Amino acid sequence: MAYPFIFFAIAAYMVGSIPFGKLIAGYVAHIDITRRGSGNIGATNVAREVGMKWGIITLILDMLKGLAPIVVFSVYASGSGTAHEIALAGIGLCALLGHMFPLFLGFQGGKGVATALGVFLAMSPLSCLCGLILFVLVVVLWDFVSLGSLIAACAMPLFLFLFGKPSPFVAASVVMALLICWKHKENIKRLSKGEEPKWKRRNRQSKSSISLSNSSSE
Repeated sequence: MAYPFIFFAIAAYMVGSIPFGKLIAGYVAHIDITRRGSGNIGATNVAREVGMKWGIITLILDMLKGLAPIVVFSVYASGSGTAHEIALAGIGLCALLGHMFPLFLGFQGGKGVATALGVFLAMSPLSCLCGLILFVLVVVLWDFVSLGSLIAACAMPLFLFLFGKPSPFVAASVVMALLICWKHKENIKRLSKGEEPKWKRRNRQSKSSISLSNSSSE
């Protein structure tokens, strides 16, 4: 178990390090997404700066970075018991760390929400669904994507516990929630001061800046 786990953990980190948002923004819009909008490589910033379609594609690809390594390892090393559960949780964490601290971007990566979503989907689809519903409710009510992400991430350990998932999964989800909160520390500061831009307003501003850029280039 040890050698396959080490191999898959490294592979999960490397897959997690692939900056899909940066690659998509560069290919589609010829921009460096790390220098536009929030500077984040995640789906939210790509959606604002490049377009909703490309944001959704980034979301799916980033989610697969968390889901695929766990699924592949489960097929390769099918088993049960605490050791297997710890291995699955560890591989999921490695994928998330790859996205947050990618080797290919000087360890300056995204905030990890989509990749964590993929990990949670592999751990417990029902818990993941509950987290998604909570995220949507928060965004609809308050129009802050960051707030929805934070609340959903912090609620995942509770959902996993309530649905009777293994303790290594619950422990890993706590670590993941803490990492996501740490990556959102600037958003938390802005939320506490009432300075966090709302999704709809920032989306309108991004569309306006893209229109002005297109007009000036014609």
